[in-house]
Amino acid sequence: MSTPEALSAAIGPVPAGVTIPLPPTFEDVAAERQYRKEQLAAGFRLFGRFGFSEGVAGHITVRDPEHPDRFWVNPFGMSFHQIRASDLILVDHEGTLVHGNRPVNKAAFVIHSQVHAARPDAIAAAHSHSLHGKAFSSLGIPLDPITQDACAFFEDHAVYSDYRGVVNEIEEGKRIAQALGPHKAVILQNHGLLTVGQSVAEAVWWFVTMERSCQAQLLAMAAGTPKLIDRETALITRGQLGSSLAGWFQARPLWDQITASDPDLFD
Repeated sequence: MSTPEALSAAIGPVPAGVTIPLPPTFEDVAAERQYRKEQLAAGFRLFGRFGFSEGVAGHITVRDPEHPDRFWVNPFGMSFHQIRASDLILVDHEGTLVHGNRPVNKAAFVIHSQVHAARPDAIAAAHSHSLHGKAFSSLGIPLDPITQDACAFFEDHAVYSDYRGVVNEIEEGKRIAQALGPHKAVILQNHGLLTVGQSVAEAVWWFVTMERSCQAQLLAMAAGTPKLIDRETALITRGQLGSSLAGWFQARPLWDQITASDPDLFD
């Protein structure tokens, strides 16, 4: 098969008979729903493994494939380390619990309903109060192109600077969605990070690598004045690393790792 353009920069010649993993497609909506739920459960396990939990804060959502005005999300107050596909709850954009018997985090509904409504292309969205993300967010600045990995976000993320406490109002959710715009991520000042993707894997990967890019910039700024990658090179690098398919593909090792170590997530 031919190498997808989004991966061609990273993959060498592909001999006959060698296949490249690509996102699956589905003709059956029930099978696609189950796949998305399993990906979501795996995403939470990874967030737990990376230490992205902070009490009851944090949420990842995935749009239901049959009802695009509904999304699957973690039950309020359940440990990321223990979430299974069967534990996930389904909520519509009005906050009505459609499936499940546990409450939804109001901030999750307020933020994610507006992000999903504003971005039909965003199948998944991820947010948590990760340590370096929230530390970096207090600076109120965007990530600089100081590393190859950070270039994935070059001119493709925003800063939302209007922090007003715990997000409880729909209007603030709309402002966050507006700040996100067409980008893959937004830094919520004094709060944390939020990423989106055309799959759970992509949204989770952007969150993981953005958190690490925040950590790298904080370290570099503490040590001195980081040297910036020039704009042309940063844009080229973003083209190589920052596509939706590249985000999905880079999450594959994490998926393999967590599904091998935590098979109960499929329950």
